[in-house]
Amino acid sequence: MKPLAIHPVTPDRWEDLERLFGPHGAIGNCWCTWWILRAKQWDAAAPGERRAILHDLVADGAEPGLLAYLNGEPVGWCAVGPRERYARMMSPRSRTFRPLNDAPSWVINCFFITRSARGRGVATALLSAAVKHAFAHGATRIEAYPIDPEAQKATTDNLFVGYLPAFLAAGFVEVERHGNRPVVRLERSS
Repeated sequence: MKPLAIHPVTPDRWEDLERLFGPHGAIGNCWCTWWILRAKQWDAAAPGERRAILHDLVADGAEPGLLAYLNGEPVGWCAVGPRERYARMMSPRSRTFRPLNDAPSWVINCFFITRSARGRGVATALLSAAVKHAFAHGATRIEAYPIDPEAQKATTDNLFVGYLPAFLAAGFVEVERHGNRPVVRLERSS
């Protein structure tokens, strides 16, 4: 058995991402654009348009996330990038996902793991790789909005944002809480 391998999504890996997400774009034809588009834009966009948005990011070399491979097959995805990429996270009207201040940050905001690979450490490995990826690309801080299982039931429908204990184990600290949703941050050490 080959070990888990993780790589940025580059144009030569687009077909692997399509294979991982399947014909329905991961969950509900999202194509990981829920964060990229404002609510009205997302609601108005057809699945093919969402797919095209993610494809264009990949084709333009933005590396919008990481793919995990197990035995050579794509089994996981993690979206990571500068906050400015994600319109929904830039809105001052967002009570939960708005920026805490004007300091630049990167965010880790979405995970997708195939059913067959769940419970095998894929999400934890993706989180670690996403942190390294962000810092290697100039991030000085990384933020996330994971589910706190003590405050909210964790289900497959809401765990796409990550799991608080995993972020805390990776060195993130909770810096704020919006309702039952923690905001966690990891600062680059000097």
